[in-house]
Parts: sequence; C-alpha cells; structure tokens
Amino acid sequence: MREYKVVVLGSGGVGKSALTVQFVTGTFIEKYDPTIEDFYRKEIEVDSSPSVLEILDTAGTEQFASMRDLYIRNGQGFILVYSLVNQQSFQDIKPMRDQIIRVKRYQQVPVVLVGNKVDLEDEREVSPSEDK
Repeated sequence: MREYKVVVLGSGGVGKSALTVQFVTGTFIEKYDPTIEDFYRKEIEVDSSPSVLEILDTAGTEQFASMRDLYIRNGQGFILVYSLVNQQSFQDIKPMRDQIIRVKRYQQVPVVLVGNKVDLEDEREVSPSEDK
C-alpha cells in the first residue's frame, strides 16, 4: 500500500486542525486548542489503488517555527492554510511557501492553498481578488 506524507502549515488559529480532523473523522471541532503537533492516518484511494495518507498537523505559533524545516524535509505534499478573516495569516503564507521551495531544493512538490473560514463572510479581511 502506498503512503503519502502531507504537511498542513499555516498561522495559529486559521483552522488547520479543524480542517484536518473534519477530513479524517468527519466531525467538526468548534473549540480552539493550539496544536503543537498532531499526526493522523487515513486510508484513501489514489488512482484506484488503496493508499494511506499520513497527515502532519503542525503548530501555527512562531514558537515552533524552527521545527518547520524538519516537517518540510519529510513531507511529500503540503497544504497551506490561511483564514479569510485574518489578512496577516494570508501574508504569512508566502514565507512558508518560500521555505518549502528552499528546503525541497526547488523540487516540484504538490502545494495546495486553502482559504478557510469562508462562512464568516461579514468579517472577511482577504478580498476575493487577493486570494486567487
């Protein structure tokens, strides 16, 4: 069975854990509990073959940013999450993307950008034209 290692990155409080837990278990976590590091496994199908997705949900706080190089070195794909209601979280994505490129030595790796908290449209700080 093939295994894929995916790393979820983004600023603190953007909803990385909520998205990850929702994907893995199908349940939504409403309360915010800062993550240091959580690891999940989910069996999925890729190209009609059973596979295992290993998801590393990382800390968003700057206090643990030094560990990011290690996460990136071991990751095979990346999900960069920002909050539509927090402009700074959107700005924080570019240095993370640059770090992935640097650590992976310019290899082509899959990166998905996710704008979260779309349900809070009234509080939106990142305009639709910016997040495209």
